[in-house]
Amino acid sequence: MIISNEQVLAALRNVEDPDLKKDLVTLNMIKDLKIEDKNISFTLELTTPACPMKDMLKNACTNAIKHFVDASANISINITSRVTKPMDTSQLNNIKNIILVSSGKGGVGKSTVASNLAIALGADGAKVGLIDADIYGPSVPTMFGLIDAKPNARETADGKTLILPIEKYGIKLLSLGFFADPNQPVPWRGPMASNAIKQLFNDADWGELDYLVVDLPPGTGDIHITITQSFPIAGAVIVTTPQKVALADTRKGLQMFRMPGINIPILGVIENMAYFTPAELPDNKYYIFGRNGGKALASGFEVPFLGEIPIVQSITEAGDNGAPIALNPESPLAAVFAEIAGRVAQQVSINNGVTANS
Repeated sequence: MIISNEQVLAALRNVEDPDLKKDLVTLNMIKDLKIEDKNISFTLELTTPACPMKDMLKNACTNAIKHFVDASANISINITSRVTKPMDTSQLNNIKNIILVSSGKGGVGKSTVASNLAIALGADGAKVGLIDADIYGPSVPTMFGLIDAKPNARETADGKTLILPIEKYGIKLLSLGFFADPNQPVPWRGPMASNAIKQLFNDADWGELDYLVVDLPPGTGDIHITITQSFPIAGAVIVTTPQKVALADTRKGLQMFRMPGINIPILGVIENMAYFTPAELPDNKYYIFGRNGGKALASGFEVPFLGEIPIVQSITEAGDNGAPIALNPESPLAAVFAEIAGRVAQQVSINNGVTANS
């Protein structure tokens, strides 16, 4: 029996992307289909390299062809990705998705999460940038071992000067900490801070990025409003700790993104410092700040729960040493951040919608 392209595509119409709720053929995810006798090969183009379901979709494609076309077919599937972006691309055209990392209060590990999230997204092959917009305590210079680093600049053909982000661990980085003396406080007034933040977006040569992660200051202030109203945002990630004091402030931060005039999609909630596991008792979990507070918050607002991160000394040590823990493939925490990054990318693809695939 001669196998035709139409038979294979008809079989693959039975495989649905569980997030986008349409089949892979309709979503235009099947590319370069080639058939020689019983040898079938094609490319499965996903919406993010960090897709947590790539193996499941690959297996489903194989099973569909064997079931509907020929059980003895030899099937070769190459998986690639083309990161989608929101329909509003009026500014920063080369940046596909801006992801905000926010918290209602300080001290919940937001910068640690933002830094490791950026590295985990990059580890899957995505082009990633990170803006440290925390005017009160920029942490990225410390976490990436760049305390005394100063970005260079270049002049464009029309005479405009662009800041060149510093690249480390494959991530393009800009922080307000690069432009200030780390030993001197900077008394930011609202307009001055807002203008400085805008420059990190508009006056920087970011090149092409799949994801630009933005570490916001704690709370709900001028910086949040400036960024959400000035740039097309793919969504916000909310970081909290389990205890009630943190959750009360986090609720306000989450509600801010849903206010009229801001209206930013919530990608989900991450619970940091969820439990403590001592190194000598790796199977034990001690919920010293309470339990499931982040899950309850996500459930109450009907947004995804993206995962929980334990209190482990190595996370702090890695950040203090300028090499975030997600860089260490031997650490189980790297797997935790990889899983969370996959879920964040998944939610971005869902929010961007089916139209970006066609």
